[in-house]
Amino acid sequence: MFGGKHVNVTAVRRKNQEITFLEVPRSEKSWVKKLRKIPLLRGLVSIIDASAKGSKHLNYSAEAYAEDETEPEKLAKQKGKEEGWSLGMILGVAVMGILSFVFGKVIFTLVPVFVEDILFRNAFDNYILHNLIEGAIKLVLLLVYLWAISQTPVIKRLFQYHGAEHKVISAFEAGDELTVENVQKHSRLHYRCGSSFMMLTIVLGVIIYSIVPWHTLVERIVQRLILLPLVIGVSFEVLKGTNAVRELPVLRFLGYPGLWLQLLTTKEPNNEQVEVSIASFNRMRELDAAIEANGYQQSNVTGGILDPAKG
Repeated sequence: MFGGKHVNVTAVRRKNQEITFLEVPRSEKSWVKKLRKIPLLRGLVSIIDASAKGSKHLNYSAEAYAEDETEPEKLAKQKGKEEGWSLGMILGVAVMGILSFVFGKVIFTLVPVFVEDILFRNAFDNYILHNLIEGAIKLVLLLVYLWAISQTPVIKRLFQYHGAEHKVISAFEAGDELTVENVQKHSRLHYRCGSSFMMLTIVLGVIIYSIVPWHTLVERIVQRLILLPLVIGVSFEVLKGTNAVRELPVLRFLGYPGLWLQLLTTKEPNNEQVEVSIASFNRMRELDAAIEANGYQQSNVTGGILDPAKG
Protein backbone atom coordinates (compact mmCIF):
# COMPACT_ATOMS: atom_id res chain seq x y z
CA MET A 1 0.00 0.00 0.00
CA PHE A 2 1.15 3.52 -0.79
CA GLY A 3 -0.40 6.74 0.41
CA GLY A 4 -0.35 9.77 -1.86
CA LYS A 5 -1.52 13.31 -1.43
CA HIS A 6 -5.06 12.55 -2.57
CA VAL A 7 -5.43 8.77 -2.65
CA ASN A 8 -4.22 5.55 -0.99
CA VAL A 9 -3.61 2.59 -3.29
CA THR A 10 -3.09 -1.11 -2.59
CA ALA A 11 -2.05 -3.53 -5.33
CA VAL A 12 -2.64 -7.29 -5.17
CA ARG A 13 -1.46 -9.97 -7.60
CA ARG A 14 -4.29 -12.36 -8.31
CA LYS A 15 -4.11 -16.03 -9.10
CA ASN A 16 -4.39 -15.32 -12.85
CA GLN A 17 -1.35 -13.00 -12.56
CA GLU A 18 -3.40 -9.83 -12.99
CA ILE A 19 -2.67 -7.01 -10.54
CA THR A 20 -5.79 -5.45 -9.03
CA PHE A 21 -6.02 -2.20 -7.09
CA LEU A 22 -7.93 -0.81 -4.17
CA GLU A 23 -8.03 2.97 -4.55
CA VAL A 24 -9.32 4.92 -1.55
CA PRO A 25 -9.57 8.73 -1.71
CA ARG A 26 -7.97 10.66 1.13
CA SER A 27 -10.79 12.77 2.43
CA GLU A 28 -10.65 14.26 5.92
CA LYS A 29 -12.94 16.43 7.96
CA SER A 30 -11.76 19.98 8.51
CA TRP A 31 -11.39 19.39 12.24
CA VAL A 32 -9.14 16.37 11.59
CA LYS A 33 -6.90 18.50 9.35
CA LYS A 34 -6.64 21.06 12.15
CA LEU A 35 -5.66 18.35 14.65
CA ARG A 36 -2.90 17.19 12.29
CA LYS A 37 -1.25 20.59 12.64
CA ILE A 38 -1.03 20.46 16.44
CA PRO A 39 2.30 19.07 17.73
CA LEU A 40 2.01 15.95 19.92
CA LEU A 41 -1.70 15.56 19.17
CA ARG A 42 -1.06 15.03 15.45
CA GLY A 43 0.91 11.89 16.22
CA LEU A 44 -2.03 10.21 17.94
CA VAL A 45 -4.38 11.28 15.13
CA SER A 46 -2.00 9.94 12.48
CA ILE A 47 -1.51 6.58 14.19
CA ILE A 48 -5.24 6.01 14.68
CA ASP A 49 -5.91 7.03 11.08
CA ALA A 50 -3.19 4.70 9.81
CA SER A 51 -4.63 1.80 11.84
CA ALA A 52 -8.07 2.30 10.32
CA LYS A 53 -6.82 2.63 6.74
CA GLY A 54 -4.27 -0.14 7.09
CA SER A 55 -6.92 -2.59 8.26
CA LYS A 56 -9.12 -1.69 5.30
CA HIS A 57 -6.33 -2.38 2.82
CA LEU A 58 -5.22 -5.59 4.52
CA ASN A 59 -8.83 -6.76 4.45
CA TYR A 60 -8.93 -6.11 0.70
CA SER A 61 -5.87 -8.27 0.09
CA ALA A 62 -7.27 -11.02 2.33
CA GLU A 63 -10.58 -10.98 0.45
CA ALA A 64 -8.77 -11.11 -2.89
CA TYR A 65 -6.87 -14.18 -1.72
CA ALA A 66 -10.09 -15.80 -0.46
CA GLU A 67 -11.80 -15.13 -3.80
CA ASP A 68 -8.98 -16.80 -5.70
CA GLU A 69 -9.23 -19.89 -3.51
CA THR A 70 -13.04 -20.11 -3.55
CA GLU A 71 -14.95 -22.10 -6.15
CA PRO A 72 -16.85 -19.88 -8.64
CA GLU A 73 -20.29 -21.19 -7.58
CA LYS A 74 -19.69 -20.50 -3.91
CA LEU A 75 -18.15 -17.12 -4.71
CA ALA A 76 -21.24 -16.02 -6.65
CA LYS A 77 -23.47 -16.92 -3.71
CA GLN A 78 -21.22 -15.06 -1.24
CA LYS A 79 -21.21 -11.93 -3.38
CA GLY A 80 -24.99 -12.07 -3.62
CA LYS A 81 -25.33 -12.14 0.15
CA GLU A 82 -22.82 -9.32 0.68
CA GLU A 83 -24.29 -6.98 -1.96
CA GLY A 84 -25.38 -3.66 -0.49
CA TRP A 85 -23.21 -3.93 2.59
CA SER A 86 -19.93 -2.61 1.20
CA LEU A 87 -20.07 0.72 3.07
CA GLY A 88 -20.96 -0.95 6.35
CA MET A 89 -18.18 -3.48 5.90
CA ILE A 90 -15.67 -0.73 5.19
CA LEU A 91 -16.67 1.20 8.29
CA GLY A 92 -16.64 -1.96 10.36
CA VAL A 93 -13.13 -2.88 9.26
CA ALA A 94 -11.92 0.66 9.99
CA VAL A 95 -13.41 0.61 13.49
CA MET A 96 -11.94 -2.83 14.18
CA GLY A 97 -8.55 -1.57 13.03
CA ILE A 98 -8.69 1.30 15.51
CA LEU A 99 -9.92 -0.88 18.36
CA SER A 100 -7.24 -3.48 17.63
CA PHE A 101 -4.54 -0.82 17.78
CA VAL A 102 -5.85 0.66 21.04
CA PHE A 103 -6.33 -2.74 22.67
CA GLY A 104 -2.95 -4.01 21.48
CA LYS A 105 -1.16 -0.88 22.65
CA VAL A 106 -2.76 -1.02 26.09
CA ILE A 107 -1.94 -4.72 26.50
CA PHE A 108 1.64 -4.23 25.30
CA THR A 109 2.00 -1.33 27.76
CA LEU A 110 0.59 -3.09 30.82
CA VAL A 111 1.90 -6.67 30.49
CA PRO A 112 5.54 -5.61 31.10
CA VAL A 113 4.35 -3.69 34.17
CA PHE A 114 2.86 -6.83 35.71
CA VAL A 115 5.84 -9.00 34.72
CA GLU A 116 8.34 -6.56 36.21
CA ASP A 117 6.26 -6.16 39.37
CA ILE A 118 6.06 -9.92 39.90
CA LEU A 119 9.79 -10.46 39.34
CA PHE A 120 11.30 -7.37 41.00
CA ARG A 121 8.65 -5.91 43.33
CA ASN A 122 10.73 -6.33 46.48
CA ALA A 123 14.20 -6.21 44.92
CA PHE A 124 14.69 -2.44 45.36
CA ASP A 125 12.77 0.82 45.89
CA ASN A 126 14.11 3.00 43.07
CA TYR A 127 11.13 3.49 40.72
CA ILE A 128 13.35 4.70 37.85
CA LEU A 129 15.27 1.41 37.95
CA HIS A 130 11.92 -0.43 37.91
CA ASN A 131 10.99 1.61 34.82
CA LEU A 132 14.25 0.70 33.09
CA ILE A 133 13.69 -3.01 33.70
CA GLU A 134 10.10 -2.65 32.55
CA GLY A 135 11.36 -1.09 29.30
CA ALA A 136 13.85 -3.93 28.82
CA ILE A 137 11.09 -6.50 29.33
CA LYS A 138 8.89 -4.65 26.84
CA LEU A 139 11.69 -4.66 24.26
CA VAL A 140 12.33 -8.39 24.73
CA LEU A 141 8.61 -9.15 24.39
CA LEU A 142 8.44 -7.08 21.20
CA LEU A 143 11.46 -8.78 19.65
CA VAL A 144 10.25 -12.27 20.56
CA TYR A 145 6.75 -11.50 19.25
CA LEU A 146 8.01 -10.12 15.93
CA TRP A 147 10.44 -13.00 15.47
CA ALA A 148 7.74 -15.59 16.24
CA ILE A 149 5.13 -14.22 13.84
CA SER A 150 7.75 -13.69 11.13
CA GLN A 151 8.25 -17.47 11.05
CA THR A 152 4.72 -18.06 9.77
CA PRO A 153 4.38 -18.13 5.95
CA VAL A 154 1.61 -15.50 5.83
CA ILE A 155 3.42 -12.93 7.98
CA LYS A 156 6.74 -13.63 6.29
CA ARG A 157 5.10 -12.83 2.95
CA LEU A 158 3.58 -9.68 4.45
CA PHE A 159 7.01 -8.59 5.71
CA GLN A 160 8.45 -9.23 2.23
CA TYR A 161 5.93 -6.82 0.75
CA HIS A 162 6.84 -4.40 3.53
CA GLY A 163 10.44 -4.61 2.40
CA ALA A 164 9.37 -4.11 -1.22
CA GLU A 165 7.52 -0.91 -0.28
CA HIS A 166 10.66 0.46 1.37
CA LYS A 167 12.79 -0.41 -1.63
CA VAL A 168 10.40 1.36 -4.02
CA ILE A 169 10.32 4.50 -1.88
CA SER A 170 14.11 4.52 -1.57
CA ALA A 171 14.53 4.08 -5.32
CA PHE A 172 12.08 6.90 -6.02
CA GLU A 173 13.79 9.23 -3.53
CA ALA A 174 17.14 8.41 -5.15
CA GLY A 175 15.75 9.44 -8.54
CA ASP A 176 16.11 5.97 -10.07
CA GLU A 177 13.78 4.65 -12.72
CA LEU A 178 11.31 2.29 -11.05
CA THR A 179 12.28 -1.00 -12.62
CA VAL A 180 12.52 -4.25 -10.70
CA GLU A 181 16.28 -4.35 -11.22
CA ASN A 182 16.81 -0.80 -9.95
CA VAL A 183 14.48 -1.19 -6.97
CA GLN A 184 16.11 -4.43 -5.82
CA LYS A 185 19.44 -2.60 -5.47
CA HIS A 186 18.09 -0.50 -2.58
CA SER A 187 17.83 -1.32 1.10
CA ARG A 188 14.65 -2.72 2.60
CA LEU A 189 15.21 -0.45 5.63
CA HIS A 190 13.79 3.08 5.76
CA TYR A 191 13.89 5.85 8.35
CA ARG A 192 10.18 6.75 8.19
CA CYS A 193 8.94 3.22 8.87
CA GLY A 194 6.41 2.54 11.61
CA SER A 195 8.84 -0.01 13.05
CA SER A 196 11.04 2.90 14.10
CA PHE A 197 8.01 4.36 15.82
CA MET A 198 7.55 1.19 17.90
CA MET A 199 11.13 1.34 19.08
CA LEU A 200 10.80 5.02 19.99
CA THR A 201 7.70 4.41 22.11
CA ILE A 202 9.71 1.96 24.24
CA VAL A 203 12.75 4.19 24.70
CA LEU A 204 10.85 7.44 25.20
CA GLY A 205 8.26 5.69 27.35
CA VAL A 206 10.92 4.87 29.95
CA ILE A 207 11.99 8.52 30.03
CA ILE A 208 8.48 9.98 30.20
CA TYR A 209 7.25 7.48 32.80
CA SER A 210 10.26 8.31 34.97
CA ILE A 211 9.24 11.98 35.20
CA VAL A 212 6.22 11.15 37.37
CA PRO A 213 6.96 9.04 40.48
CA TRP A 214 4.69 6.15 41.49
CA HIS A 215 4.50 4.19 44.74
CA THR A 216 1.99 1.38 44.18
CA LEU A 217 1.11 -0.97 41.34
CA VAL A 218 -2.25 0.76 40.90
CA GLU A 219 -0.56 4.17 40.61
CA ARG A 220 1.86 2.72 38.09
CA ILE A 221 -0.92 1.28 35.91
CA VAL A 222 -2.98 4.48 36.01
CA GLN A 223 0.10 6.53 35.17
CA ARG A 224 0.88 4.34 32.15
CA LEU A 225 -2.65 4.67 30.77
CA ILE A 226 -2.81 8.43 31.29
CA LEU A 227 0.63 9.09 29.79
CA LEU A 228 0.25 6.66 26.87
CA PRO A 229 -1.14 9.35 24.47
CA LEU A 230 1.79 11.61 25.43
CA VAL A 231 4.30 8.83 24.72
CA ILE A 232 2.73 8.27 21.29
CA GLY A 233 2.71 12.00 20.53
CA VAL A 234 6.33 12.58 21.57
CA SER A 235 7.51 9.47 19.70
CA PHE A 236 5.84 10.72 16.53
CA GLU A 237 7.57 14.10 16.80
CA VAL A 238 10.95 12.51 17.47
CA LEU A 239 10.46 10.18 14.49
CA LYS A 240 9.87 13.21 12.27
CA GLY A 241 12.95 14.86 13.75
CA THR A 242 15.26 11.88 13.25
CA ASN A 243 14.10 11.61 9.65
CA ALA A 244 14.84 15.30 9.10
CA VAL A 245 18.46 14.93 10.28
CA ARG A 246 19.18 11.53 8.76
CA GLU A 247 21.61 13.02 6.23
CA LEU A 248 23.77 14.62 8.94
CA PRO A 249 26.70 12.28 9.66
CA VAL A 250 26.72 12.86 13.42
CA LEU A 251 22.95 12.71 13.99
CA ARG A 252 21.85 9.96 11.61
CA PHE A 253 22.61 7.35 14.31
CA LEU A 254 19.47 8.52 16.15
CA GLY A 255 17.38 6.48 13.74
CA TYR A 256 19.52 3.34 13.92
CA PRO A 257 17.49 1.51 16.63
CA GLY A 258 14.40 1.73 14.43
CA LEU A 259 16.37 0.51 11.42
CA TRP A 260 17.65 -2.46 13.42
CA LEU A 261 14.07 -3.38 14.36
CA GLN A 262 13.19 -3.38 10.67
CA LEU A 263 15.51 -6.34 10.26
CA LEU A 264 12.62 -8.25 11.86
CA THR A 265 9.63 -6.39 10.37
CA THR A 266 10.87 -6.52 6.76
CA LYS A 267 12.17 -9.35 4.62
CA GLU A 268 13.93 -9.34 1.26
CA PRO A 269 11.21 -9.42 -1.44
CA ASN A 270 11.31 -11.42 -4.65
CA ASN A 271 11.01 -9.77 -8.06
CA GLU A 272 7.28 -10.45 -8.39
CA GLN A 273 6.59 -8.73 -5.07
CA VAL A 274 8.68 -5.74 -6.11
CA GLU A 275 6.70 -5.59 -9.35
CA VAL A 276 3.44 -5.38 -7.41
CA SER A 277 4.84 -2.62 -5.20
CA ILE A 278 5.99 -0.64 -8.23
CA ALA A 279 2.53 -1.02 -9.77
CA SER A 280 0.88 0.28 -6.59
CA PHE A 281 3.25 3.24 -6.33
CA ASN A 282 2.86 4.18 -9.99
CA ARG A 283 -0.92 3.91 -9.77
CA MET A 284 -0.93 6.18 -6.73
CA ARG A 285 1.17 8.78 -8.53
CA GLU A 286 -1.02 8.50 -11.63
CA LEU A 287 -4.21 9.15 -9.67
CA ASP A 288 -2.64 11.98 -7.67
CA ALA A 289 -1.50 13.64 -10.90
CA ALA A 290 -4.96 13.25 -12.45
CA ILE A 291 -6.62 14.82 -9.42
CA GLU A 292 -4.14 17.68 -9.39
CA ALA A 293 -4.60 18.33 -13.12
CA ASN A 294 -8.35 17.88 -13.45
CA GLY A 295 -9.70 18.52 -9.98
CA TYR A 296 -11.15 15.02 -10.17
CA GLN A 297 -12.71 13.79 -6.93
CA GLN A 298 -13.53 10.18 -6.17
CA SER A 299 -16.51 9.68 -3.89
CA ASN A 300 -16.34 5.92 -3.43
CA VAL A 301 -13.84 3.14 -3.00
CA THR A 302 -12.83 1.94 -6.45
CA GLY A 303 -10.88 -0.91 -7.95
CA GLY A 304 -8.76 -1.34 -11.04
CA ILE A 305 -6.90 -4.08 -12.86
CA LEU A 306 -3.47 -4.11 -14.41
CA ASP A 307 -2.74 -6.93 -16.82
CA PRO A 308 1.05 -7.58 -16.80
CA ALA A 309 0.83 -8.93 -20.33
CA LYS A 310 -0.33 -5.50 -21.49
CA GLY A 311 2.30 -3.65 -19.49
